[in-house]
Amino acid sequence: MSLDRIEVRGLRAWGRHGYLPAERELGQEFVVDAVLGLDTRPAASGDDLSRTVDYGTLAGRLVAVIEGEPVNLLETLADRLAKTCLEDETVSEVEITVHKPYAPVPHPFTDIAVKIKRSRP
Repeated sequence: MSLDRIEVRGLRAWGRHGYLPAERELGQEFVVDAVLGLDTRPAASGDDLSRTVDYGTLAGRLVAVIEGEPVNLLETLADRLAKTCLEDETVSEVEITVHKPYAPVPHPFTDIAVKIKRSRP
């Protein structure tokens, strides 16, 4: 059986993540995409929000992680965000992309991002 998808794309929040001291001091905007894999049929059959992911609540939890304790690496931030998504028992897998549009890179670029995929064991 293939999983259905719920997508939260372009979620923006201010965080202080990064390896450089200036990134920790000044902070910057991070943009997150979360693609959740789950079976939405139980929710759809009963038109019941309690049997699926409330994406408004999820967005708030993801923003709390971004605004929370700083980490050095985008990989660490992405892992924390994935774990937050998998706390919901209806979610079987998640793909997280963390974009750092203002990364301190001395060359022109369109995007710096880390993408990870995690699933339940």
